[in-house]
Amino acid sequence: MPNDKEFSGEIIKMRWLCFLFCAVLGLALLACGLLVPVHLRAVDAGILERAGRNGPALLEEGKTLAGEQKLGTAQMLMQAAHAEAFPGWDRLDQLITSQTRQNPAALTWGDDVRVKNLFPGIAPASKNGTEPFTDFIVRQQNRDAALAALSHSSSPAVLELMRSRSLTRTVLLPPSSSASGQAFDAAVSVCGLLVDNGHLTADLNRRISTLAERANQGGDTRPLEEVLMDFLSLGERFNWDQLVAFVSRIPDAGTLHQLAGETRTAGTRLPVLFAAVELSGRPAAVAGYLAKFNQTGLKDLGASLAYGAAGVSELAQRGQRFYRPDWERRVTAFESVANFFSRAADYGLQQPQLALAAKWLAYLLAGFFLAAAMHFARPAVSALERPLQVRGFHLFREFLFSLGFLFVVLLLSEPFLAQESQKGGFSFRLSLPTTGGVVPAGIAGIQQTIMNPIILLTLLLFFVLQALLYISCLVKLAEIRRQQVPPRMKLRLLENEDHLFDAGLYLGFVGTIVSLILASLHFVQFSLMAAYSSTSFGIVFVVIFKIFHLRPARRKLLLEAEAGSAAPTGYVPSAAVSTPAY
Repeated sequence: MPNDKEFSGEIIKMRWLCFLFCAVLGLALLACGLLVPVHLRAVDAGILERAGRNGPALLEEGKTLAGEQKLGTAQMLMQAAHAEAFPGWDRLDQLITSQTRQNPAALTWGDDVRVKNLFPGIAPASKNGTEPFTDFIVRQQNRDAALAALSHSSSPAVLELMRSRSLTRTVLLPPSSSASGQAFDAAVSVCGLLVDNGHLTADLNRRISTLAERANQGGDTRPLEEVLMDFLSLGERFNWDQLVAFVSRIPDAGTLHQLAGETRTAGTRLPVLFAAVELSGRPAAVAGYLAKFNQTGLKDLGASLAYGAAGVSELAQRGQRFYRPDWERRVTAFESVANFFSRAADYGLQQPQLALAAKWLAYLLAGFFLAAAMHFARPAVSALERPLQVRGFHLFREFLFSLGFLFVVLLLSEPFLAQESQKGGFSFRLSLPTTGGVVPAGIAGIQQTIMNPIILLTLLLFFVLQALLYISCLVKLAEIRRQQVPPRMKLRLLENEDHLFDAGLYLGFVGTIVSLILASLHFVQFSLMAAYSSTSFGIVFVVIFKIFHLRPARRKLLLEAEAGSAAPTGYVPSAAVSTPAY
């Protein structure tokens, strides 16, 4: 039979083995959670990389277009690759240059022979051979040739557009019959050529026909003029081949208007916008993404171009920021980690919600096992304290710790949690070379009321911390109720926990003071509501606990203590309890 010393040594050894097991398992689960590339408000590069296996890459698409003689479109993709510093963009540039020497007109007209033949002997003049189509069509000779061809069109939408030239009460563009009516005629020419040659979607085609018919019948001309100005604006930035490629999949007038506005503000990143629309084939998704992230959208779309058509489409469809941390590249350099990361990315691509749930579960279990490791690292209780141990109650505390751990890890690891809304409007200013200057469209930016996410996150942080502290007080109160000691001892134990029961107030004061200090140092945006919410939550939770939980419990123990003074209780001495609690 082992003596007490040997038995105590075995218990200590067992506790240390449990500590090591729980600590290693907790850290492993934390690492697994961090390696699952799904996030609340971001799309991980690993997801886009896995998605990109199922579609053409940017440079490959450019080579294909160059082989089809769509050199203007291929040139824009090459410029996007150059802007993003993709290896191999120079080889695509050489291919386009070589094809241009053999067929110079393909740089402007692409493979659209029908439109090219409308302007025989007329070549767009510019330094690089890619004159914007609006600059080309606004000239008298070209405009007359286009209008003459459109007047014999068999398309009802084109005929309605031609009849709209007789309008005299326009809002945004001068009437065609006025001295400065060349802008209206140029817009009708651009839109009419696209419609007549079947370069627009059926829905957008019908919408243009409806708007033109409504205006010709005396209705509001502004919607039609806005569509015409959008085409003019796009024509100011693209030649014919590029314009056709950009608008050919636009589904409706709203998407057209949004993308026209984005091209006006894109500046030097216009090729990136063009490549995102062309490569993804989803103009509406790209427009929605840029409307949601008007500050970082083009940068993120440019980064997604590295993952091909499917990568751009996946980013635009999810409507979240692009995210690739540096540590992810370094860690996935190890083969075993890379294999796990790859499988997790595949699952995150196919089932993003379930992958996110699995990630959070890994964090929760990691916190639980780390709390269990701390429990086993503490020394075993003495014989005097054994009556105070209630089997299983440490599991409640470890679960509470795991909830707090989950919340803290999410705050530290989730990207863009506190980002503010980037939505904003834009104003439309159209400049034509022969129309006498700038034509304002009257579309002003819209001011939106934005709720600050940092304030909301601060409120949530204070609330969660106070709620967890409140629940821990409830657990402690339940534990004292079940301890094998007389009622009078339980009353004294409750008094001993007064500081714990008031911890919500202390935490509230600290949170308010820290918030005010950070705000005064301009580390965060100042908000009295966020600062004083910490104290407010502490007062509310402490009052609820003391009035509705602690006060009835003390009342019951007082009655039991008074009753026990008259009759002996069935109290079991501490020496009779020999089984240690783990």
